[in-house]
Amino acid sequence: MSEDIEIINQNTRIEKIKNFFSNNYKKLIGGIILILLFLFLYFGYLEYKKRQKAEIAEIYNQITLKELTTKDVGDIKRLIEIIEKKDPVYSALSLYFIVENKLVNDQKKINNFFDLAIDSQIENELKNLIIYKKALYNSDIVLENELLEILNPILKSESVWKSHALLLMADYFAHNKDLIKSKDFLEEILNSEIANKEIRLEAERRLKRSFGG
Repeated sequence: MSEDIEIINQNTRIEKIKNFFSNNYKKLIGGIILILLFLFLYFGYLEYKKRQKAEIAEIYNQITLKELTTKDVGDIKRLIEIIEKKDPVYSALSLYFIVENKLVNDQKKINNFFDLAIDSQIENELKNLIIYKKALYNSDIVLENELLEILNPILKSESVWKSHALLLMADYFAHNKDLIKSKDFLEEILNSEIANKEIRLEAERRLKRSFGG
């Protein structure tokens, strides 16, 4: 008797499964198609990004093997296009190449390029490095409040670049003969638990040399 009941229950389950597939056939097929389409688009996108990065790397390498001047307008334009693509690696490298070789002399344009390179970064410390380099680029040509505004994201953080930013501000004020403010930033380096060791030693030397003790 129990075997008969088990057979009936099994047949009932099979019938329910058949009915489910029969009633939801179109939905199931549609769902499978959507999943396959999503996977196709996802892996297609990854392949596209991989090829795009390889193309950017090839263009960057071809250009930076040359000795460029401001007259090489075509190559400079291609470097700017790489920056505008906001690739996490090559946007920043292209910007550094332009700055180091003084290929663009417009400060506003360079700062816009820095902002694009900063926006391209996901990893915070790489972002902070570019912010620091932006401040370094501007340190001789901007006012105190402008330089502080650039460095503010680093100065308010516990970034490994914070001590670099503090030393830059100390240098800025020392250059402008404001030794009291310079001292404040040097002391902040000494009070920081995460300060770079070499920068800490440099801050100690400067404090002893300029203020004694």
